[in-house]
Amino acid sequence: MPRVLVVEDNVDLAYGLQNNLEIEGYDVRVAENGETGLKETDEWSPDLIILDLMLPDLDGYRVLQHLRKTGVLTPVLILTARGEESDKVLGFRLGADDYVTKPFGVLELLARVEAILRRVHGSPGAGDEGDGEIEEFGSVSIDLRSRTVLRDGKEVGLTPKELDLLLALIRRRGAVASRLELLQEVWGHRAAVVSRTVDTHVSELRRKLEEEPSHPRHILTVHKAGYRFQL
Repeated sequence: MPRVLVVEDNVDLAYGLQNNLEIEGYDVRVAENGETGLKETDEWSPDLIILDLMLPDLDGYRVLQHLRKTGVLTPVLILTARGEESDKVLGFRLGADDYVTKPFGVLELLARVEAILRRVHGSPGAGDEGDGEIEEFGSVSIDLRSRTVLRDGKEVGLTPKELDLLLALIRRRGAVASRLELLQEVWGHRAAVVSRTVDTHVSELRRKLEEEPSHPRHILTVHKAGYRFQL
């Protein structure tokens, strides 16, 4: 049974989320603030974290930043009442996997939760695309079955979305992918979603995997077209 941690200080909203998630078969815990959320993550190891950004004391941005800096790669779905593009981009830059803007429909949120967990745990493509094969480029190797990435023999902490984006580029074998194509394939969204999301994740991939991130050899920008992968 997948475990979902809801970090939300609105008691009524948290209860509603817990109730609907449990009906769908998830094991759910609720944390009313950021500190408790971090403690529950450490002790319970959830499969997914639903994180409100507007938390008292320790806000969602700082919770997310702490998780990623300490090597916690659990997928994070952020809840935000903020509709500004910059707020969403900051969430993605800090390592969020998806977002839902308040007010939101329960069916939409449940679909996002299911999609994230399917990608991370046995999604079609995550388990089938390699059958244990290894993809290699430069000093990087990727075990497609375990979704493990090594650079110079040391494991690299990619978020699930970063790895999905990398694999989407690799699968094209040099063909150019537009930002819209990558948004639709990796995030499952339409054009209305923040286009800079892809740019932010590409920057992180370069930082983690390229020898010289400012002069990448493998994850290349194609001017006015998108991105392509080069061995």
